[in-house]
Amino acid sequence: MKLLPACLFLAAVLSLPAQTPAPVIALKAVTDHVDALYKVGETATFTIEASQDGKPLADGKVVCVFSKDGVQSQPPQTLNVKDGKTTVIGKLDEPGFLLLRVTSGKAVAMASAGYDPLQLKPSMPVPEDFDAFWAAQKAELAKVPMKSTLTPVPTPAKGVAAFDVQIDCLGKPVSGYFGKPQKVKPQSLPAILHVHGAGVRSANLGNTYWAANAGGMLALDINAHGIPNGKPKEFYDALTNGELKGYPQSGNKDREQCYFKGMFLRLIRAIDFLTAQPEWDGKTLIVYGASQGGFQAFAAAGLDARVSFICAGVPAGCDHTGSQANRISGWPKIVPNDTEGKPDAAALQASRYFDNVNFATRAKCQGAAVTVGFIDTTCPPTSVYAAYNALTLPKTIHTDVLSGHTSTPAASKFMQEAAFKHVREMK
Repeated sequence: MKLLPACLFLAAVLSLPAQTPAPVIALKAVTDHVDALYKVGETATFTIEASQDGKPLADGKVVCVFSKDGVQSQPPQTLNVKDGKTTVIGKLDEPGFLLLRVTSGKAVAMASAGYDPLQLKPSMPVPEDFDAFWAAQKAELAKVPMKSTLTPVPTPAKGVAAFDVQIDCLGKPVSGYFGKPQKVKPQSLPAILHVHGAGVRSANLGNTYWAANAGGMLALDINAHGIPNGKPKEFYDALTNGELKGYPQSGNKDREQCYFKGMFLRLIRAIDFLTAQPEWDGKTLIVYGASQGGFQAFAAAGLDARVSFICAGVPAGCDHTGSQANRISGWPKIVPNDTEGKPDAAALQASRYFDNVNFATRAKCQGAAVTVGFIDTTCPPTSVYAAYNALTLPKTIHTDVLSGHTSTPAASKFMQEAAFKHVREMK
């Protein structure tokens, strides 16, 4: 497993108001541990450097706020900056992340330190009827014949045949682009399913190029909503502002109505399609995505034993019930607070059936590659580690201590190499 570097550095270029040209503030935070993670209870000293227009800030102030990865904020500390530097000390007395937010005027920067994150435990147990609930959903799906319609489309990759594919499912169909090599032997190809981050968009025809990778693959990219592909931007904008507005919270108080139930059943039906192809090798099936796509990758691994590997970048859907352990939850914050600031009881209960922490406990695939950003405020690292730790299979995690909610080039390379390595190992 890759160790997290404890030396944290952040350089943020931000504009301050009412100055021309705008002065540039650069903030850098470096901890006093160079090569190791912090242990619970240890202190971390952050040295903050501030510069303006490329020069050390001679005299100024910064406001520092520590929090437990975005919750339980400590009182702000106003520090004087002399010759471009000041320091601040913090610690955590439990596993998690110490998030430092530094401001100067409207300029904002963050840094974070990990405290024994591999010791983070589930915030609630798996519901006793978790497996029964999903078995019932899959049984209903199985009643729908797997009928698919393939329409040839121009392919971006040489030697690849590409199709718009529509596959019957419960509710909305599976809607995507499917690519495969034009010449291939039966039962010879691994398969990869690409799943999308949040938003409303067409499937990505470009991902059919994966059909030309690793000696040939069956490559399917599906949009998250079972909507038509290849339409003008205005079509998807209308859905965003209409039928699919606020979809992540739709039905969040009822497990039968939760929007993600349909999304995850489309995952299973997409896997049905891939594994029914005569070219599939019968053993290799990767689910690959980031953010909401990482959410779907965890769900696929937990719901379908045919999945052999997942690549989940900065995954959403982690630790919805984090409030029960005084922790932050990941996107989409599916459990709102009531008027008294307490988690909505119905949403809290329903969320447990759509939580990556619980899906992880059911995953039987041969491996997982996960990425995390230390200053990710959308899918905070505390929530990601809660799900990652629940995986009881070979796994690796790539850490981006400088990054928020994004797949950095290094993270993307990590996931791609992990996928290709799995294909090689399965041959």
